[in-house]
Amino acid sequence: MTSKRCFMENSVVKTLMIGILFLTLVFGGTVMAKETAKIGVIVVDIQGDFTKLKNGSLAVEGTDEAYIKAVEEGTKRLKEAGFPIFATQDWHPANHISFFTSHKRKKVFDVIKLHRKEQVLWPPHCVQKSLGAEILIDNKLFKAIVKKGTDPRYDSYSGFKDDGGKRTEMDTLLKKNKIERLVIYGIATDYCVRATALDAVASGYKVILIKNLCRGVAPDTSQKAIEEMKAKGAVILDDIDLKKIKGN
Repeated sequence: MTSKRCFMENSVVKTLMIGILFLTLVFGGTVMAKETAKIGVIVVDIQGDFTKLKNGSLAVEGTDEAYIKAVEEGTKRLKEAGFPIFATQDWHPANHISFFTSHKRKKVFDVIKLHRKEQVLWPPHCVQKSLGAEILIDNKLFKAIVKKGTDPRYDSYSGFKDDGGKRTEMDTLLKKNKIERLVIYGIATDYCVRATALDAVASGYKVILIKNLCRGVAPDTSQKAIEEMKAKGAVILDDIDLKKIKGN
Protein backbone atom coordinates (compact mmCIF):
# COMPACT_ATOMS: atom_id res chain seq x y z
CA MET A 1 0.00 0.00 0.00
CA THR A 2 2.77 2.38 0.95
CA SER A 3 4.67 1.71 -2.29
CA LYS A 4 1.52 2.13 -4.34
CA ARG A 5 0.70 5.39 -2.53
CA CYS A 6 4.23 6.74 -3.12
CA PHE A 7 4.01 5.80 -6.80
CA MET A 8 0.69 7.62 -7.17
CA GLU A 9 2.02 10.69 -5.36
CA ASN A 10 5.11 10.78 -7.59
CA SER A 11 2.92 10.48 -10.68
CA VAL A 12 0.76 13.40 -9.54
CA VAL A 13 3.87 15.53 -8.84
CA LYS A 14 5.34 14.70 -12.25
CA THR A 15 2.05 15.53 -13.96
CA LEU A 16 1.85 18.85 -12.13
CA MET A 17 5.46 19.70 -13.04
CA ILE A 18 4.86 18.89 -16.70
CA GLY A 19 1.72 21.02 -16.63
CA ILE A 20 3.54 23.94 -15.04
CA LEU A 21 6.39 23.64 -17.56
CA PHE A 22 3.91 23.55 -20.44
CA LEU A 23 2.06 26.63 -19.20
CA THR A 24 5.34 28.48 -18.65
CA LEU A 25 6.49 27.73 -22.18
CA VAL A 26 3.17 28.64 -23.77
CA PHE A 27 2.24 31.73 -21.82
CA GLY A 28 5.79 32.84 -21.08
CA GLY A 29 6.65 32.48 -24.75
CA THR A 30 3.55 34.47 -25.67
CA VAL A 31 4.58 37.32 -23.39
CA MET A 32 8.11 37.30 -24.82
CA ALA A 33 6.72 37.31 -28.36
CA LYS A 34 4.50 40.23 -27.51
CA GLU A 35 7.44 42.17 -26.06
CA THR A 36 9.53 41.46 -29.18
CA ALA A 37 6.67 42.36 -31.51
CA LYS A 38 6.45 45.82 -29.99
CA ILE A 39 9.75 46.75 -31.66
CA GLY A 40 9.78 47.30 -35.41
CA VAL A 41 12.38 48.42 -37.93
CA ILE A 42 12.14 50.93 -40.78
CA VAL A 43 14.85 50.73 -43.45
CA VAL A 44 14.76 54.01 -45.35
CA ASP A 45 15.27 54.28 -49.13
CA ILE A 46 18.11 51.82 -49.79
CA GLN A 47 17.64 52.34 -53.53
CA GLY A 48 19.98 52.34 -56.50
CA ASP A 49 19.62 56.01 -57.40
CA PHE A 50 20.83 57.03 -53.94
CA THR A 51 23.98 54.91 -54.04
CA LYS A 52 27.52 55.14 -55.37
CA LEU A 53 27.35 51.37 -55.86
CA LYS A 54 24.87 51.84 -58.72
CA ASN A 55 26.19 55.24 -59.91
CA GLY A 56 22.80 56.65 -58.98
CA SER A 57 21.55 60.00 -60.22
CA LEU A 58 21.40 61.25 -56.62
CA ALA A 59 24.16 59.14 -55.09
CA VAL A 60 25.09 59.91 -51.49
CA GLU A 61 28.69 59.66 -50.27
CA GLY A 62 29.63 56.43 -48.55
CA THR A 63 26.97 54.30 -50.22
CA ASP A 64 29.33 51.74 -51.70
CA GLU A 65 29.07 47.95 -51.74
CA ALA A 66 30.42 47.68 -48.18
CA TYR A 67 27.67 49.98 -46.90
CA ILE A 68 24.88 48.07 -48.65
CA LYS A 69 26.30 44.80 -47.30
CA ALA A 70 26.40 46.26 -43.77
CA VAL A 71 22.77 47.38 -44.05
CA GLU A 72 21.66 43.97 -45.29
CA GLU A 73 23.57 42.11 -42.57
CA GLY A 74 22.23 44.44 -39.88
CA THR A 75 18.70 44.04 -41.18
CA LYS A 76 19.04 40.23 -41.18
CA ARG A 77 20.26 40.36 -37.60
CA LEU A 78 17.26 42.41 -36.50
CA LYS A 79 14.87 40.10 -38.34
CA GLU A 80 16.47 37.06 -36.68
CA ALA A 81 15.88 38.81 -33.33
CA GLY A 82 12.16 38.72 -34.14
CA PHE A 83 11.55 42.32 -35.16
CA PRO A 84 9.17 43.02 -38.08
CA ILE A 85 11.06 44.88 -40.83
CA PHE A 86 9.47 47.60 -42.97
CA ALA A 87 11.03 49.53 -45.84
CA THR A 88 10.33 52.86 -47.46
CA GLN A 89 10.75 53.31 -51.20
CA ASP A 90 10.82 56.55 -53.16
CA TRP A 91 8.45 55.90 -56.06
CA HIS A 92 8.16 59.02 -58.19
CA PRO A 93 6.25 59.61 -61.41
CA ALA A 94 8.48 60.93 -64.23
CA ASN A 95 6.97 64.43 -63.92
CA HIS A 96 7.49 64.76 -60.18
CA ILE A 97 7.52 68.31 -58.80
CA SER A 98 10.86 67.80 -57.03
CA PHE A 99 12.71 67.19 -60.33
CA PHE A 100 14.51 70.21 -61.78
CA THR A 101 13.38 68.98 -65.19
CA SER A 102 9.78 69.80 -64.18
CA HIS A 103 10.62 73.53 -63.93
CA LYS A 104 11.59 75.80 -66.81
CA ARG A 105 14.94 77.61 -66.56
CA LYS A 106 15.84 75.86 -63.32
CA LYS A 107 19.03 73.94 -62.59
CA VAL A 108 19.69 70.92 -60.45
CA PHE A 109 19.89 71.77 -56.72
CA ASP A 110 18.19 75.15 -57.17
CA VAL A 111 15.93 75.96 -54.22
CA ILE A 112 12.44 77.32 -54.88
CA LYS A 113 9.34 78.12 -52.84
CA LEU A 114 6.70 75.43 -53.22
CA HIS A 115 3.56 75.09 -51.11
CA ARG A 116 5.03 77.71 -48.73
CA LYS A 117 8.12 75.58 -48.16
CA GLU A 118 11.64 75.56 -49.53
CA GLN A 119 12.02 72.84 -52.14
CA VAL A 120 15.35 71.58 -53.40
CA LEU A 121 15.15 70.66 -57.07
CA TRP A 122 16.72 67.26 -57.49
CA PRO A 123 17.84 65.37 -60.56
CA PRO A 124 15.21 62.84 -61.66
CA HIS A 125 15.53 59.82 -59.36
CA CYS A 126 13.68 56.69 -58.25
CA VAL A 127 11.24 56.94 -61.14
CA GLN A 128 8.54 54.30 -60.89
CA LYS A 129 9.55 50.90 -62.33
CA SER A 130 13.09 52.10 -63.12
CA LEU A 131 16.23 50.21 -62.09
CA GLY A 132 17.25 53.18 -59.94
CA ALA A 133 14.09 52.81 -57.86
CA GLU A 134 14.85 49.21 -56.88
CA ILE A 135 15.67 48.40 -53.25
CA LEU A 136 19.15 46.87 -53.11
CA ILE A 137 18.82 44.52 -50.16
CA ASP A 138 16.85 41.27 -50.09
CA ASN A 139 13.19 42.25 -50.35
CA LYS A 140 12.20 39.02 -48.57
CA LEU A 141 13.45 40.62 -45.36
CA PHE A 142 10.53 43.04 -45.37
CA LYS A 143 7.09 42.54 -43.93
CA ALA A 144 5.97 45.45 -46.13
CA ILE A 145 7.44 48.06 -48.46
CA VAL A 146 5.82 51.49 -48.17
CA LYS A 147 6.02 53.57 -51.33
CA LYS A 148 6.24 57.36 -51.01
CA GLY A 149 6.43 60.39 -53.27
CA THR A 150 3.85 58.93 -55.65
CA ASP A 151 1.87 62.18 -56.03
CA PRO A 152 3.53 64.37 -58.70
CA ARG A 153 2.45 67.55 -56.85
CA TYR A 154 4.23 66.92 -53.54
CA ASP A 155 7.62 65.79 -52.33
CA SER A 156 7.73 63.15 -49.61
CA TYR A 157 10.87 62.68 -47.56
CA SER A 158 8.93 61.01 -44.75
CA GLY A 159 7.74 57.43 -44.81
CA PHE A 160 4.60 58.56 -42.96
CA LYS A 161 3.21 61.36 -45.14
CA ASP A 162 3.97 63.67 -48.06
CA ASP A 163 4.32 67.46 -48.02
CA GLY A 164 0.64 67.79 -48.85
CA GLY A 165 -0.29 65.92 -45.67
CA LYS A 166 -1.46 62.73 -47.36
CA ARG A 167 -0.52 59.78 -45.17
CA THR A 168 1.05 56.57 -46.39
CA GLU A 169 0.02 53.21 -44.94
CA MET A 170 3.06 53.17 -42.62
CA ASP A 171 1.28 54.18 -39.40
CA THR A 172 -1.60 51.77 -40.09
CA LEU A 173 0.85 48.90 -40.69
CA LEU A 174 2.79 49.64 -37.51
CA LYS A 175 -0.35 49.83 -35.38
CA LYS A 176 -1.67 46.62 -36.94
CA ASN A 177 1.55 44.93 -35.84
CA LYS A 178 1.33 46.54 -32.37
CA ILE A 179 4.64 48.35 -32.84
CA GLU A 180 5.52 50.89 -30.15
CA ARG A 181 9.26 51.34 -30.70
CA LEU A 182 11.08 51.80 -33.99
CA VAL A 183 14.65 51.22 -35.09
CA ILE A 184 15.36 53.48 -38.07
CA TYR A 185 18.30 53.77 -40.49
CA GLY A 186 19.05 54.29 -44.18
CA ILE A 187 19.47 57.10 -46.72
CA ALA A 188 19.70 60.04 -46.32
CA THR A 189 20.32 61.07 -42.72
CA ASP A 190 19.51 64.73 -43.36
CA TYR A 191 16.42 64.19 -45.52
CA CYS A 192 14.34 61.02 -45.60
CA VAL A 193 15.75 59.40 -42.44
CA ARG A 194 15.30 62.66 -40.52
CA ALA A 195 11.73 63.23 -41.77
CA THR A 196 10.70 59.63 -41.12
CA ALA A 197 12.16 59.63 -37.60
CA LEU A 198 10.59 62.98 -36.67
CA ASP A 199 7.17 61.92 -37.97
CA ALA A 200 7.51 58.64 -36.07
CA VAL A 201 8.14 60.56 -32.84
CA ALA A 202 5.24 62.90 -33.60
CA SER A 203 3.02 59.85 -34.14
CA GLY A 204 3.82 58.54 -30.66
CA TYR A 205 6.56 56.00 -31.38
CA LYS A 206 9.81 55.74 -29.46
CA VAL A 207 12.62 55.99 -31.99
CA ILE A 208 16.12 54.52 -32.03
CA LEU A 209 18.43 55.71 -34.83
CA ILE A 210 21.36 53.53 -35.90
CA LYS A 211 23.89 56.18 -36.91
CA ASN A 212 26.47 54.01 -38.68
CA LEU A 213 23.81 52.45 -40.92
CA CYS A 214 22.84 55.90 -42.19
CA ARG A 215 24.44 58.03 -44.87
CA GLY A 216 23.84 61.75 -45.35
CA VAL A 217 23.97 64.22 -48.20
CA ALA A 218 26.27 66.62 -46.32
CA PRO A 219 28.17 66.31 -43.00
CA ASP A 220 26.87 69.59 -41.53
CA THR A 221 23.20 69.01 -42.33
CA SER A 222 23.50 65.36 -41.24
CA GLN A 223 24.90 66.36 -37.85
CA LYS A 224 22.20 68.99 -37.48
CA ALA A 225 19.55 66.36 -38.32
CA ILE A 226 20.94 63.95 -35.72
CA GLU A 227 20.88 66.69 -33.08
CA GLU A 228 17.30 67.58 -34.02
CA MET A 229 16.16 63.96 -33.81
CA LYS A 230 17.86 63.58 -30.43
CA ALA A 231 16.27 66.80 -29.17
CA LYS A 232 12.84 65.41 -30.12
CA GLY A 233 13.44 62.28 -28.07
CA ALA A 234 15.11 59.83 -30.46
CA VAL A 235 17.85 57.61 -29.00
CA ILE A 236 21.03 57.63 -31.11
CA LEU A 237 23.10 54.43 -31.22
CA ASP A 238 26.29 54.13 -33.25
CA ASP A 239 25.64 50.47 -34.10
CA ILE A 240 23.03 47.78 -33.57
CA ASP A 241 23.02 46.76 -29.91
CA LEU A 242 20.17 44.35 -29.20
CA LYS A 243 20.42 44.77 -25.45
CA LYS A 244 20.10 48.56 -25.70
CA ILE A 245 17.39 48.33 -28.36
CA LYS A 246 15.28 46.03 -26.17
CA GLY A 247 15.98 48.10 -23.09
CA ASN A 248 15.19 51.57 -24.48
